[in-house]
Amino acid sequence: MSRAETLGTPAATGPGRPSPLWTFGLLRSELVTTVRRWRTLALLGVLAAVPVLIGIAVKAQTPGGSTAGPGGGDGPAFIAQITNNGLFLVFTALAATLPFFLPMAVGVVAGDAIAGEAGSGTLRYLLVAPAGRTRLLLTKYTTVMAFCVLATLVVTVSALLVGVLLFPLGELTTISGTRISFAEGLGRALLIALVVAASLVGIAALGLFVSTLTNSGIAAMATTVGLLITVQILDQIPQLHALQPYLFPHYWLSFADLVRDPVYWDDLVKNLGLQALYAAVFGSAAWARFTTKDIST
Repeated sequence: MSRAETLGTPAATGPGRPSPLWTFGLLRSELVTTVRRWRTLALLGVLAAVPVLIGIAVKAQTPGGSTAGPGGGDGPAFIAQITNNGLFLVFTALAATLPFFLPMAVGVVAGDAIAGEAGSGTLRYLLVAPAGRTRLLLTKYTTVMAFCVLATLVVTVSALLVGVLLFPLGELTTISGTRISFAEGLGRALLIALVVAASLVGIAALGLFVSTLTNSGIAAMATTVGLLITVQILDQIPQLHALQPYLFPHYWLSFADLVRDPVYWDDLVKNLGLQALYAAVFGSAAWARFTTKDIST
């Protein structure tokens, strides 16, 4: 039985309109199919391994338990504080994976969302069911967004477990030099994970748009990752400083401001606003392309 067949026959709520229950079944099917792919599991495995490698490296380099000053460096340079508090491994792991590993994983999943179905011949079958192209596209994008949250939580949970096992825990010294309780620090770590997941909204929409342009999943994934690398390079060229605030990765590391006391909100708000803008622009472009695309295979 094919994946599309497992959705069952939709109960009609009107002419050509599937029931909400059928829509939920479609979303559940997409989520399960995405997570069960070997490619997705491999990506999540790599993400989970990054905090482990960082934790082991820091532990090996500080056998005597040496400590660092309260500042821990500027921005997201939390690595000097890991030996003081294992919770800093969460911040360090997210800072290490956000520039490339996390968005690359999201780009791969988003790039394959439509193009992969078209290439395997299942997209036409899915459109035979009365889901409608808009509903199917929204389901695909919701699935990619769910993967953003899942991938970020994998890094966070892996880092937290390694931090608990290898380093001491306790009150947290913020990068402003003040101290907060461990419970508050844990809450901020969760908030940072959510902000990081939201920071991937732009690349998710971009990847989905690219996925509607081709019937080759590999081509869509490669293009999305290529665009990610190109934009990252452009964001590092000083001569392009006037353009950089409009590039989707420019404010990614602003999550470090959540480890300040008081929290600096300016760049965080700019980041979330920029991601919403990219989601609106490329989401609309994906919808315009997908609803007019000729699905012949």
